[in-house]
Amino acid sequence: MHKNLVIVESPAKAKTIEGFLGKDYVVTSSMGHVRDLEKKDFGIDIENNYQPRYKVSSDKKKIVTELKKLAKEAETVWLASDEDREGEAIAWHLKEVLKLKDDKIKRIVFHEITKDAITRAVKNPRDIDEHLVNAQQARRVLDRIVGFEVSPVLWKKVKPSLSAGRVQSVAVRLIVEREREIRDFKTETWFRVNGYFLVPDESGNTTELKAELSKRFTTRDEANAFLEKCKSAEFKVSDVVKKPGKRSPAQPFTTSTLQQEASRKLGFSVSQTMAVAQRLYESGKITYMRTDSVNLSGLALNTSKQKITELHGENYVKIRKFKTKSKGAQEAHEAIRPTYMENQTVAGSSQEQRLYELIWKRTIASQMADAILERTNVTIDVSNATEKFQATGEVIVFDGFLKVYIESTDDENANANGQTLIPPVHVNESLEMTSVVSTQRFSQRPPRYTEASLVKRLEELGIGRPSTYAPTITTVQNRNYVVKEERPGVERNFTVLTLEDGKIKQEEKTEITGAEKNKLFPTDIGIVVNDFLMDNFDEIMDYNFTANVEKEFDDIADGKMVWNEMIDKFYQPFHGKVEHALENAERSKGERILGIDPKTGKEVSVKIGRFGPLAQLGEVSQEEGAEKPQFSSLRTGQHIETITLEEALELFKLPRELGEYESKKVTVAIGRFGPYVRHDNKFVSLGKEDDPYSVQLDRAIELIEAKREKDRNAVVKIFDEDAELQVLNGRWGPYIKHGKKNYKIPKTTKAEELTFEDCMKIIEAAPEPKSRRGRKK
Repeated sequence: MHKNLVIVESPAKAKTIEGFLGKDYVVTSSMGHVRDLEKKDFGIDIENNYQPRYKVSSDKKKIVTELKKLAKEAETVWLASDEDREGEAIAWHLKEVLKLKDDKIKRIVFHEITKDAITRAVKNPRDIDEHLVNAQQARRVLDRIVGFEVSPVLWKKVKPSLSAGRVQSVAVRLIVEREREIRDFKTETWFRVNGYFLVPDESGNTTELKAELSKRFTTRDEANAFLEKCKSAEFKVSDVVKKPGKRSPAQPFTTSTLQQEASRKLGFSVSQTMAVAQRLYESGKITYMRTDSVNLSGLALNTSKQKITELHGENYVKIRKFKTKSKGAQEAHEAIRPTYMENQTVAGSSQEQRLYELIWKRTIASQMADAILERTNVTIDVSNATEKFQATGEVIVFDGFLKVYIESTDDENANANGQTLIPPVHVNESLEMTSVVSTQRFSQRPPRYTEASLVKRLEELGIGRPSTYAPTITTVQNRNYVVKEERPGVERNFTVLTLEDGKIKQEEKTEITGAEKNKLFPTDIGIVVNDFLMDNFDEIMDYNFTANVEKEFDDIADGKMVWNEMIDKFYQPFHGKVEHALENAERSKGERILGIDPKTGKEVSVKIGRFGPLAQLGEVSQEEGAEKPQFSSLRTGQHIETITLEEALELFKLPRELGEYESKKVTVAIGRFGPYVRHDNKFVSLGKEDDPYSVQLDRAIELIEAKREKDRNAVVKIFDEDAELQVLNGRWGPYIKHGKKNYKIPKTTKAEELTFEDCMKIIEAAPEPKSRRGRKK
């Protein structure tokens, strides 16, 4: 019999902690399942408060049974789940499901998995914080009320299998609104002028100085007129100003800033960052990774000072104590930092090493001296014009924290950090102009969101908390409301005017603009769902409402608000809106009428269909014998809100008849799974390089024959005893097919040597397939 049982969420965390405790402690994992034993493990009972209902599924019974056995044998059960609200709720659920008495349990929390932190937590146990538990339960209940009540409305009024969520729907709204801003953006153009001047040094050599004109011209004629003036102008330095400056390091990482910087610097998705950080935390390498605090402990400050001094010297040290400005910051006591600051690197996967290095550098840099700069501004007068040229330079006098770390930015047009040197010039010094170049430029449309910039915006609005950003962004993509993808840019012409050797030369050049990489785009169904929710559930889609709910959760956590009263205040009017929408809201398919087909006189429209966005030629009529409308799926890159009548009419040129092969027709069309060739009632997918509107018969025959060859190679063996029994080669190796069912072949068995009897034995011994009922969507 053991004296102490310590229960944590994950096996990795349990394994790490086990090494810090003596033989009197047994450390085990609840696998994170106890708090989510079934989908409906809560009751929305406003009158009688929250009561859990536990129904343990078969695959979790073993975990619960083992935990009960260990708890019964122990004198004390230590509940050591994470220190945030969710961790507190896990501890409470463990107490309830294992039927533990208060005098037998001790709740311990720690921010880092080190021996000191664990032993300190054991010496300072506390009770389960009911307020934190209530705050977490309130979040779960409110989010499920929204999801469970609104989703059926979407099924009835928009399309089956859709879902809504308190935070996810607002995130989609942000992306949809940004897409519409971009669509409605009107590009403005102007001409930017740069002058290039020769500056002599003391030894007689010359250096080129680049300066930009203080004024931008709106037309080419204005820019040309200024260049004409420059032909006879004299250029003189009228002012030289040198100012000292400094640059300070960024704060240590919080959850959101880590997600943003890992996206910019490492190319990690938000969910990938959190998964890697979780592994680093559970293996004791970093502190807790769900936090909105920028505070560092005294130990971290001292060890950082020692490491900086060791690596770079005392003049690089500047200890800072950052304070968290976020009103809702309460999830943790420290920023994300390495557990042991002396470790510059750690063992692990490449991803773990790269993320750890980023966290180490950011933490160390936050305690380093400012970078000292010298900024120089030079003003150059034009003798026959009022406009002036300005040259700006920056020199790093002392690199400070820049020796270790430079923060990235979401600004796609930001200049890279570095030195811009200004050659030595003096007031009243005349400069020789070598050339003046006027380049046509264009206003920048609002940038689309990346995962990182979306997290930043959600945090600015007070929507969600550190633990919600990653699952929110993953959910909206899994639901196909948003896609993350790359899109090519388009070619754009621009004009360049160059004054050189007394002559003005005009050139027309081209550039690629609008290319997107790993940006978030709303899908057609995402836009339709967003518009329906905005029309019928404006309250839950309001940014202020979502942020205010988070504040109320904080009040519940602080014991200032009763959780079920907060739910009741929301639920009663909200449920009325749900009932009203079910009864009165119009069905929404995002339908848009494009115009009339000039050939047939039929109406052309686009809308959301059963399998996605489609175009429709003609109208549905209830009259007997009326001609049915034609339908065609939109192509990749086409969208309901932007497709034109001409583009839609092109879709109805399919199916195309290409000719005959083996005395049977060959046609090409686009179906649910993309473009395909049809021949002899068999279907062959077109390649990515094939255009269904231009592909020819010879290419179609090539694809047909390639598919036949693949099918022939797929058949390993057939049997005279049963025509429906086959041994086939599949994507993951050989398998047995009998009727419509497939069966695995044991790894040690050679597929080509199987007899009819061998196959039947494998089929008879195969387990019954698991029911799909109850599986999480």
